[in-house]
Amino acid sequence: MKNLIVGLFLVAFTFTATAQDKMSKADAVKTISLEQTKGEFTQKTLTLSEGTYIFEVSNNNAAPEVGLVLIEDGKDGTKPENHITEAYVSQMVKHGKTESSKEVTLKKGTYKYFCPFNETPEYTLIVK
Repeated sequence: MKNLIVGLFLVAFTFTATAQDKMSKADAVKTISLEQTKGEFTQKTLTLSEGTYIFEVSNNNAAPEVGLVLIEDGKDGTKPENHITEAYVSQMVKHGKTESSKEVTLKKGTYKYFCPFNETPEYTLIVK
């Protein structure tokens, strides 16, 4: 009887571990790399699936310091209350450096991203 109980416990544990492993791979945080040059991002449009992302921003002699602002399409990017603050990089990105944002969970919709310090246009990010 003990062997049967131990066997059932091991089978249940294996199924649980496998299910958690599959869930963690499906829910993995993805990294999106963005590069800024003088007056622009080199990535003009992004299309992503719903999920959680970290944005890495590189400064390729764009300006002394650059950053990232992400907003929902249709909102005024000049108003900080419209910014998705998790998308801000951890610190301003200096020449030749790369900095990352916090984790940002994006749902279906259209967003805009830009850098007010490098005075880039607003670019489109679509989440399907």
